[in-house]
Amino acid sequence: MPTTSDPDQREPEAFLDVPVGTQALVLTPSLRSPLSLLPQSAFENLLVVSTTRSPKKVEQIVRERGGDPNTVGVVPVSGSPVDYDGPLWTTSVVHPNDLSGIYERFERGTNHVKPDVGWVVFDNVNVLLMYAERSSVQNFLDSVATTVRRRNATGAYALVRDAVTDDTHASLAASFDAELDRRTDGF
Repeated sequence: MPTTSDPDQREPEAFLDVPVGTQALVLTPSLRSPLSLLPQSAFENLLVVSTTRSPKKVEQIVRERGGDPNTVGVVPVSGSPVDYDGPLWTTSVVHPNDLSGIYERFERGTNHVKPDVGWVVFDNVNVLLMYAERSSVQNFLDSVATTVRRRNATGAYALVRDAVTDDTHASLAASFDAELDRRTDGF
């Protein structure tokens, strides 16, 4: 019988199931890494825009999920310096209030995302809302989703739904093809 502590033994429906090229807004509980929701195949070619976890922590999660860190890239978004020397491909750190800088590093990272195979994960959209106006974040996410769509890669953008207003949720959701509510998943 599968246990919830063994990520590779979870029921298949516990993982995100979205068609290739789909951009999905994933509603998550606070502190849940969307990396825990990815199907195993996502770790074959993955770019993570990480606003809440250091590259070292992303590497740890990738390894725990049985992924190869050499196939994962990270755009670290942080107000503090990030020191990482490991197998993940990383860009230089960018401050969360610098949407243009985040987009530039993200766009550079998408060169490593393979069409029809690759995934892009934005681990917490809420962080950007703390540093920028909702309309700016909405425009940013719309540009990101459009870029990932053009590569025919799959995108998962985590939003802690309980931490935003209905209006903010509705305006952000407009940029995506699907919405998956994973707030009550038991793992």
